[in-house]
Amino acid sequence: MIYNYCTLFDSNFLTRGLAMYESLRRYSGDAFHMYILAFDGTAYDCLIALNLPLITVISMADFETDALKQLKKHRAQNEYCWTCTPSLIRYCLDQYNLDCCTYVDADIYFFSDPSVLIQEMKSEASALITEHRYTLQYDQTETSGIYCVQFMTFNQTHESKQILHQWEKQCHEWCFARCEDGKFGDQKYLDTWPEQFENVHVLQNMGGGVAPWNVQQYRVEQRGDNVQCIDIQRNAPFDLIFYHFHGLRFYEFNKLTLGGYDLSVAVRDCIYKPYIQHVDSVFQKYRDQYPIVPHEILKKESWMTAFLKKIKLKKEEENTVFKGSVL
Repeated sequence: MIYNYCTLFDSNFLTRGLAMYESLRRYSGDAFHMYILAFDGTAYDCLIALNLPLITVISMADFETDALKQLKKHRAQNEYCWTCTPSLIRYCLDQYNLDCCTYVDADIYFFSDPSVLIQEMKSEASALITEHRYTLQYDQTETSGIYCVQFMTFNQTHESKQILHQWEKQCHEWCFARCEDGKFGDQKYLDTWPEQFENVHVLQNMGGGVAPWNVQQYRVEQRGDNVQCIDIQRNAPFDLIFYHFHGLRFYEFNKLTLGGYDLSVAVRDCIYKPYIQHVDSVFQKYRDQYPIVPHEILKKESWMTAFLKKIKLKKEEENTVFKGSVL
């Protein structure tokens, strides 16, 4: 079975988007296809030049409707990305006649095959959504919503089309990076779906949706090729399937930020290190083949080298907490 995914990113997230794609290919082999909306000309030109397998690149010229072009004039880049998310899912389902399509954020990264998450969505379900599962100290349910637009599956059922149509209409009417009248971006709209619609499935597998706002609830260990998380409260282990690297930013002069969240040394070593190393390897691999030069890319030294130079941990520091900040 082939699983269809879609995502969108501009040149600033190009290396992360490619790392996400490569992580999916590592664990899914050839059993997937990814549709990428290149959100600026640099990203489009690069993706076309790379001609990577299992990818269909969508240009903004082919995707944007007149209505979207009008909205673009009045929204910031991030707000316009959010506005386009439901439209992209619908576009892929319709344009490529897909039975099912899963949207993934460009800054997530797979540590295992995500097909098990989609398989959890039974045949009667019309959509799959994931909870934030906030740690108490980072609970933003009231402002950012119960559910996260990070990994969402839709199919061709009537109800699925209803949900997408409603969500797309809502995002066209209002999609801004602020809290207003119970809304926030494209995300708070999801809060009502499980009650409003009969067949929306909320993901139960804890391995889907580990993120900096909830990882404090888990002990993290490397088990062979797998990263295992143990729910501290329930002492329940599960394999990490994907992690959402929200808040991670790279800057010039060998600086980065992990987003300001409290992250254990184990989380940094088992999750952040391999991801940063992979993103850096993507940059190193493709920069000579095609000029990938978004403004966030470090110019003098690799991200991983800088990361290791700035943070050196001793064996006895394993249980300390690492606070993400600009280093």
